[in-house]
Amino acid sequence: MNQAPDFAFERERFSRGTRWVAGVDEVGRGPLAGPVGVAAVILDPDNIPEGLNDSKVLTAERRVALSQSILDSALGVAIVFGSVAEIDAFNIRGATLRAMARALGALALRPDFALIDGRDVPEGLSCPARAIVDGDALCLSIAAASIVAKVARDALMARLGERHPEYGFARNAGYGTRAHIEALVRFGPTPHHRRSFQPKALRPAD
Repeated sequence: MNQAPDFAFERERFSRGTRWVAGVDEVGRGPLAGPVGVAAVILDPDNIPEGLNDSKVLTAERRVALSQSILDSALGVAIVFGSVAEIDAFNIRGATLRAMARALGALALRPDFALIDGRDVPEGLSCPARAIVDGDALCLSIAAASIVAKVARDALMARLGERHPEYGFARNAGYGTRAHIEALVRFGPTPHHRRSFQPKALRPAD
């Protein structure tokens, strides 16, 4: 059973005199198409939406509702995307870390500390930070960022799906479903496909 994240990591920073703590998370590391999305969120400790959790355990409808609640109540929210060109140039890890740094820098309220989902702290951050493995399941600020990032990226992929309906982006969010790969084999990649993520069926023969 999933244990809901809590505010312990943030409170620990507050106890040290830290004022503004941001949570950072990404979505879209594994798809064949579309950017990687990153959100940075500074929650208001006195106005945290109820029901925040890792975006992966929430229904799409619940994610959308919670994302709006976060946008309405948080002290700061920034959403950025690491482009397909950036992913192909720097690999998905590099593109994700670069986008995380941009998201923190894009916050209107400058954070004093950041809690980052994963194992890595990006270089060039605007504040000190700590990486937390499975942070979206443990830390409320990171969970909030996971929700905002997921909803924003899903909406972007749905818009791309309107331009390229044969790939089913609104349904698969760019992930390599069987129908998506069959469409790739039949129609070839779009400019929104990650060339470094080409499925085996599209790779040149040795």
